Amino acid sequence: MPAPRTKSPQRLLAESGADREGHGLKRTMGLFQLVCFGVGAIVGTGIFVGLSDSVAQAGPAVVVSFVLAAVTCVLTAFAFAELGGAIPVSGSSYSFAYAGLGESTAFLVGWCLLLEYGVSVSAVAVGWSQYVNELLHSLTGLQLPAVLSAGPGDGGVVNLPAVVVIALAAVLLVRGVRESARATAAMAVLKLVILVAFCAIGFTAFKHGNLTPFSPAGLGGIGAGTTAAFFSYIGFDAITTAGEEAKNPRRDIPLAILVCIGVVTVLYCAVALAAIGAIGGGQVGDRPAALSHVVDVVTGSSVGGAVIAFGAVVAIASVVLAVMYGQTRILLSMSRDGLVPRVFEKVSPKTSTPVAGTLIVAVVFALPAAFASLDAVVNLCTIGTLATMAVVNVAVIALRRREPGLTRGFRVPLYPVVPLLGVACCLYLMYETGWTTWLQFAGFLAAGALVYVLYGRRHSRLAAAPEVTPDPAAREPQAV
Repeated sequence: MPAPRTKSPQRLLAESGADREGHGLKRTMGLFQLVCFGVGAIVGTGIFVGLSDSVAQAGPAVVVSFVLAAVTCVLTAFAFAELGGAIPVSGSSYSFAYAGLGESTAFLVGWCLLLEYGVSVSAVAVGWSQYVNELLHSLTGLQLPAVLSAGPGDGGVVNLPAVVVIALAAVLLVRGVRESARATAAMAVLKLVILVAFCAIGFTAFKHGNLTPFSPAGLGGIGAGTTAAFFSYIGFDAITTAGEEAKNPRRDIPLAILVCIGVVTVLYCAVALAAIGAIGGGQVGDRPAALSHVVDVVTGSSVGGAVIAFGAVVAIASVVLAVMYGQTRILLSMSRDGLVPRVFEKVSPKTSTPVAGTLIVAVVFALPAAFASLDAVVNLCTIGTLATMAVVNVAVIALRRREPGLTRGFRVPLYPVVPLLGVACCLYLMYETGWTTWLQFAGFLAAGALVYVLYGRRHSRLAAAPEVTPDPAAREPQAV
């Protein structure tokens, strides 16, 4: 068999301009902005809307599910931290797979990222619409008519609020990274404050009896709850898509990833305990906007619920913004390599952003947001994300062998045990999504392979200008 087309980290850096100034994207994001960007990408629909699904599966043991999902993320976060610092480019998982495993695998990873960064935007926007209605009801007693606030599968015609939030995010992204980073930071701080306030309110009504039985569905329920809880962590890897816009990516990207996972895990466990301890797992698992309901019950007023609903509206909007940012940067990297049309690599000289790519992404993913339901895509997003995370763990091993002299600001601890455990955890959670999701995912991958054969492989710039392997004896070793 012919060797896979791989692209060295050095070539990825050179082609992206990541190691020099004045080339397309601008370096404007420091550590604080990266952490806020990560929190902005993670904390949203998963905890504000998806908590009820996790609790319905695992009961009070959802706390264990959150921890297990976090362990999977942490194991893989080490891999992202190493590769994000060593190869600070916009392509994230796609670029890491290109360097470690070859072009065909990289294309399929980029294809899967359409689920994590693209289709999930549609799912998140649907969740945003639900909380907009909750906020309107809390403030005025009125709600948007179902015909304008839900897709056909949920008893409506078109989900207008979901389209609106995607359009607003696109406008902000087109204006510039600095403006987007400031907005994301402000929204991230606000939603953290609101979730901490929720915990304070929930724990005032905490009753130990509400935690029994702790695991009503046993280990199977905890496993299913872990898969559902994993959706709440999707987005932490989006930090690596800011590799070309971070001021000090080799130091800040690894640190930002690990800080985000730690903060979010503690927060999720606290929110779950506060909610279940206050009103019981049965009520939490039965309501999509569970956090607002908890506050209404505890305080006896709709005011607190309105505040939580407002926090959810802000939180979920920031997820749409951050995840759309990640999707446009993935497509930019793929376009540079010729694997998708060149329109996605065009960067505006005025705003230093991929304007055309951003608008295309907004239009394409506004359509399923307008007409699909949240449940229809959650499992597919989850399995696609887990697949890319497994590939990144494998890419760490491949690059340790192929590029031992590559400068790494952070190294995966206990190598190779940690990345292998990361792969095992990802595969287990993929198994828990069920055979129906596997069939959907297989069809999705088959479609991606067809697109690669018919378009990507033929237009590949690496095929037109193959990698030249230097004489190992002539290479100067790099500092580690």
